[in-house]
Amino acid sequence: YSIFKNLFTDDAKHLVPNKMRDFFCTINLDQEEVFRTQVVEKSLSPYFGDEFYFEIPRTFQWLSFYIYDKSVLQKDLRIGKVSIKKEDLCNYTGKENWFMLQPVDSNSEVQGKVHLELKLNELITDNGSVCQQLVVHIKECHGLPLINGQNCDPYATVSLVGPSRNDQKKTKVKKKTSNPQFNETFYFEVTRSSSYTKKSQFQVEEEDIEKLEVRVDLWNNGNLVQDIFLGEIKVPVKVLRNDSFQAWYLLQPRENGNKSSKTDDLGSLRLNICYTEDCVLPSEYYTPLRNLLLKSSDVQPISASAAYILSEVCRDKYDAVLPLVRLLLHHHKLVPFVAAVAELDLKDTQEANTIFRGNSLATRCVDEMMKIVGKHYLKVTLKPVIDEICESPKPCEIDPIKLKEGDNVEINMENLRYYVDKVFREIVRSSISCPTLMCDVFYSLRHLAAKRFPNDPHVQYSAVSSFVFLRFFAVAVVSPHTFHLRPHHPDAQTSRTLTLISKAIQTLGSWGSLSKSKLSSFKETFMCEFFKTFQEEKFTESVKKFLDDVSSTESKEPSGVSEPVHLKEGEMYKRAQGRTRIGKKNFKKRWFCLTSREFTYHKQQDKEPIFTIPIKNILAVEKLDESSFNKKNMFQVLHGEKPLYIQANNCVEASEWIEALCRVTRCNQKRLSFYHPSAFLNGSWLCCKATAESTEGCARCTAGVPADTQIEIDGDRETERIYSLFTINRPKLQKLEEACGSIAVYQGPRKEPDDYSNFTIEDSVATFHTLQQIIDILEKLSESHEKYQKKRSSSAKYGSE
Repeated sequence: YSIFKNLFTDDAKHLVPNKMRDFFCTINLDQEEVFRTQVVEKSLSPYFGDEFYFEIPRTFQWLSFYIYDKSVLQKDLRIGKVSIKKEDLCNYTGKENWFMLQPVDSNSEVQGKVHLELKLNELITDNGSVCQQLVVHIKECHGLPLINGQNCDPYATVSLVGPSRNDQKKTKVKKKTSNPQFNETFYFEVTRSSSYTKKSQFQVEEEDIEKLEVRVDLWNNGNLVQDIFLGEIKVPVKVLRNDSFQAWYLLQPRENGNKSSKTDDLGSLRLNICYTEDCVLPSEYYTPLRNLLLKSSDVQPISASAAYILSEVCRDKYDAVLPLVRLLLHHHKLVPFVAAVAELDLKDTQEANTIFRGNSLATRCVDEMMKIVGKHYLKVTLKPVIDEICESPKPCEIDPIKLKEGDNVEINMENLRYYVDKVFREIVRSSISCPTLMCDVFYSLRHLAAKRFPNDPHVQYSAVSSFVFLRFFAVAVVSPHTFHLRPHHPDAQTSRTLTLISKAIQTLGSWGSLSKSKLSSFKETFMCEFFKTFQEEKFTESVKKFLDDVSSTESKEPSGVSEPVHLKEGEMYKRAQGRTRIGKKNFKKRWFCLTSREFTYHKQQDKEPIFTIPIKNILAVEKLDESSFNKKNMFQVLHGEKPLYIQANNCVEASEWIEALCRVTRCNQKRLSFYHPSAFLNGSWLCCKATAESTEGCARCTAGVPADTQIEIDGDRETERIYSLFTINRPKLQKLEEACGSIAVYQGPRKEPDDYSNFTIEDSVATFHTLQQIIDILEKLSESHEKYQKKRSSSAKYGSE
């Protein structure tokens, strides 16, 4: 299963305690925090406005959102939570919902799974009678939560529970581990022989087996404080019959978990959650659908292609665009497809000044392409200046209505002009960094526009500026957190400054493509006054030169002195190099930074690096077994010296760092084929027990070499997503098929136009032929999915995850 989600934490209202406090929100997979919003100060209804997109690297039961009251001197107070079961996420996806906050109850805060083997034996006693014995082998647990930021000290109680009995036994305590290996076996007598009298306290009637259950409770040993409940599972004895039975069980909350006697209204939280989960089959199953989609740009007319039909039947074009663009990108088929749908778009464009202004398939494809391909381009171009604006903001309000008492509009205008000049200068100087794929698309759009409006000299520029300025740079400036230029949504004043800068960049970007008569048309008078300070001709020439450069097919290889591309940064823990002692003191918090040239760590952000590894020297990046240091979410960077052991703050962060490091190093010539999954401690490798530190690894490295090291795309996963979209919209496919048949038969006025008037049908015969191919492929893929699900369900055991 491949899973990813898009999460927006919007705002909360009427929070308790009923006074102005500082609030923040966390996103948790079960009990593991994976994201945290910024703190909103002095509010009862905080607006967070943060967006989080991430892939889920492990199984989980609950997606939870916790609201905290920030405390300076004491532990942050949990006000309440919203918990959504994994199976229920589909009910809330794609729309905003208000959720009532629930109280945080320790009996419902569970995470992890337990591996059990159960068996019901029949024993023959000395006198020849038969009795039954239950054997419970508790093997191990996996993924137990951290307690106060540290691995827990878990133990388990195993009970046989019935109407008149509760026999309980207990395992040994395992120290400092989230994945304890218990390997303990317990025996329980289920029935006694018939030689016992009815009055005997040991007598258990045969039918009472129906009421017996095995209960396993996990606890954290508190030593001097109260033990903490970690979760429980219950298995009815009747399901065992006479078979040996083993399975992994997800730990569950107690029966009274998440139910509280409190009836107080804790407030509510507004969320927009987008969650998808796909079952991806082996690659060969997708060959027919993939081939049909990839040849879309060759189909005449383009509206009869499978890719275009996908966009026609999806209610929201964005649902179709994302997997389609990624699939076409992966197979180098995007540019001809965009050119074909843009040409169809231009047929319906009557005026040059409205070119590519709507939300058509062509414009959405280019938008999505720029987000994927232009991610690093945005960072290297805008991040330094956006950081300056957000971290050292100057007042820039120039709207007389919004000015506060004491504001100086002339100083504000100078500040705004300084920022606009700096952002504009960075953009028009950045053409050498513009990705080749973006340049190829802009080149196609420019020439198609000039062909459609041959008498308009400005249209070739407006075709490009409508994307690169209006839909790329201007959008990134006003929403830097969405494009990962900033970690959080900016505050209200900074957001207003970025909005004004974005407006200015949109206007300046259009100067190279508009005639003089249109330059003075502004919606706001104060913006008109602001632009009187600009020298129009100077900016116009700069814009035209930039648009010429980014829509050229000439090679723009950067020079050897070009700046490295900033890829990722953040705070993690690293194990001290060259030391032998083990323990908490051996790990230090450091600021890590990854660029296209080197991987460094620093004592603090913005300080000089303490340690640097050139990217070309990295030999492998792999996960590290938790058993090495009894720490979760660890990975290792192998280079010329000793391995660098790093602990991330959560599973999502660890996965993202490993992926980023693998992507930037996968073309290194000296990459290792084998590695050690555990550490070298006390004179031997913990994994293979080899005593020489130079011994070759005992496990094969996991990372392969992708076709494209810049963009990580799973073609099969995107094709599966497209299959799901076609399947969901099967009724519309059939309606479109009927429409094509009706047009082909009657060749005259369309009957019942309401049924298919929204479809674009240029060639009914070609469209009908493609539809038949799509439906045939869907039926075969559906059969393959059904076979897989049957196979999976037949091999699944009761209680297994």
